[in-house]
Amino acid sequence: MWAASCLASCCASCACEACKGVAGGISRRSARIAYCGLFALSLIVSWILRDFAGPLLAKIPWINTFTETPSMEWFATQAVLRVSLGNCLFFLAFALIMIGVKDQRDYRDSWHHGGWMAKLIIWCITIILMFFVPNGVANAYGAVSRFGSGLFLLVQVIILLDFTHNWNAAWVAKDEQFWYIALLVVSVVCYLVSFAFSGLLFHWFTPSGADCQLNTFFIVFTLILAVSFAIISLHPQVNGSLLPAAVLAVYSTYLCYSALSSEPRDYECNGLHKHIGAVSTGTLVLGMGTTLLSVVYSAVRAGSSTTFLSPPSSPREGSSRKPLLTKEDVEEGNEPEDDDEPIRRGGKRSSEPRPVTYVYSFFHLIFALASMYSAMLLTGWGNANVEEKDIIDVGWPSVWVRMCTQWLTAALYVWSLVAPNIFPDRDFS
Repeated sequence: MWAASCLASCCASCACEACKGVAGGISRRSARIAYCGLFALSLIVSWILRDFAGPLLAKIPWINTFTETPSMEWFATQAVLRVSLGNCLFFLAFALIMIGVKDQRDYRDSWHHGGWMAKLIIWCITIILMFFVPNGVANAYGAVSRFGSGLFLLVQVIILLDFTHNWNAAWVAKDEQFWYIALLVVSVVCYLVSFAFSGLLFHWFTPSGADCQLNTFFIVFTLILAVSFAIISLHPQVNGSLLPAAVLAVYSTYLCYSALSSEPRDYECNGLHKHIGAVSTGTLVLGMGTTLLSVVYSAVRAGSSTTFLSPPSSPREGSSRKPLLTKEDVEEGNEPEDDDEPIRRGGKRSSEPRPVTYVYSFFHLIFALASMYSAMLLTGWGNANVEEKDIIDVGWPSVWVRMCTQWLTAALYVWSLVAPNIFPDRDFS
């Protein structure tokens, strides 16, 4: 309950940013957080409707078209899918509209940063209209969302790798003994947590007297990955560090736990089956929190020199950066440039177009994919369980999605370490 309350508070605070954007003007940089607030609002609406809208949807004739009314879980799944479909279409439309925006003089740049009252109205209308579409459309979206969720998990892995490398680089750049010790301490703690958690996984998911070779393989392979991360990153020919390896080890262990706890309750190797309702809720809270943090981080990082959201024409892309003040600016007394203003020269507006700092279309595409993933998380990957209640994200599809995500994470991390040695002529910074 405490974790759920914290997540709800986080979603509510992000949603307030969208409300602020509607109530008054916001800056260009705050627009990214406002989009996160709109996405958080969709999570809140989905969660509420999933828990309380089932009986209401059962009374709608164009949704309840069955001779025998299905369970309330089916209608709850429909509610989540329809909200997610509206949210996804909203961001997907913006992604298509923003294709090709390269500088701030493009009229679509103002659409991206302004008009929040109109955006909120369009967003609400889009979601409401989704409750009038046939069931087949919602079910088809649920099937497509499985693939879209896989793409979002790929983005999530890239974001995690970007975060760990930047964290390590920030502490190393301080070039002080204290921060080097801090790197070592955090790395050791992460590995201790990973190994201790793996021991608990053996206790919970390989009970004595049961044939649990699959679970044993998952846990042992997770341990092998954790050790391999450290060995490869500390190899003399690899320009790696222990901190990203330790963080990835913890994340891989969490993915293994998330996969094993998603096994069906009647599976004899699931030692937590007696508490699967609480486990599923905890997994949901962690998953939704991770999704929200990933989206927020991608929005904040969009425009930095290392993120994949920066276009080639962006002044923040690449290793070279333009100074805020040139020598001519200092001599003429000009002010530093701001994202909201065109480049100034001699106190006058310059006619030179200023490029955007990140790819707007890809930015909105991330939100569309995140909408699909959140729907799958809330509905157990689109499968409404007609017999059991309060079962969230449980089943073999959830197990294999998480394990494949773990393997993909490991492959991308190892590739980020060895690629510079395989292709020395290419710049991977």
